[in-house]
Amino acid sequence: MSAAIQPITPELRTWIIEQASAGVGADAVFKAMCDAGWNPDVAEDAMEQVLSEHLSALHDSRTQAAAAAAQPAQGVPLPEPALHDSPGTLDAGDREVTVLFAVKHPRIVVFGNLLSDEECEALINDADPRMKRSLTVENKTGGEEINADRTSDGMFFTRGETPIVARIEARIARLLNWPLEYGEGLQVLHYRPGAEYKPHYDYFDPSQPGTPTILKRGGQRVGTLVMYLNNPEAGGGTVFPDVQLEVAPRRGNAVFFSYATPDPASKSLHGGTPVIRGEKWVATKWLREGEFK
Repeated sequence: MSAAIQPITPELRTWIIEQASAGVGADAVFKAMCDAGWNPDVAEDAMEQVLSEHLSALHDSRTQAAAAAAQPAQGVPLPEPALHDSPGTLDAGDREVTVLFAVKHPRIVVFGNLLSDEECEALINDADPRMKRSLTVENKTGGEEINADRTSDGMFFTRGETPIVARIEARIARLLNWPLEYGEGLQVLHYRPGAEYKPHYDYFDPSQPGTPTILKRGGQRVGTLVMYLNNPEAGGGTVFPDVQLEVAPRRGNAVFFSYATPDPASKSLHGGTPVIRGEKWVATKWLREGEFK
């Protein structure tokens, strides 16, 4: 058969792609084809056609994967308030909570009137004597560490530690339709002027060696609720850089967000902006995919 009309067989196509994937230069591939009896013009056309189709297929595959990653995972159970009818308020058991703002992806909901003034004061007063420099999870070991990105003081209540904590936790469980036992203990944080928490993710990085140890206590984090316990004079908002959103800290209000996958595609990057004047107190509830022990 004439080299000029040799067909591009599946075997040849596979061989060209394998050579390119292995880093063999185009000149070397071209020479090998000519040595095997291919007409130079046909060899050049075959290489161009095969590699062009291969690169196009790779691009399409990566584009589809990126699009899929940008959407919430389907069928993954997540904490979620009952917003299907666009209600103005939600029944949280012992309190009517206002829905101020909601975004579908990333899932972000701002609530009003989640906590009473008395509850905010009680949480601050009970937490104040126990405050220490806030730590963050150390993903490499599964322990904790001081992080320069987080310049607040904090403490944890154990789940149900006081009657007020137990009441608030039950309210959250009903509001977000998530089992009470799947929540970590309530953390109270205090930010003085200049204090902040730079943008970060709350999920545990699957690529870090310490993550399997962390996940033994209840699995991955899937949601966060930040409750504002006072009104800073200026600053101290909660920002979501991926969607250019900032939530102002107002006593009794809260912002909830969930993340179906532990990946930046969840768009759950968030942070606490520096307090400019006054101080900021918040209570944070992290929600796990299973029972937190």
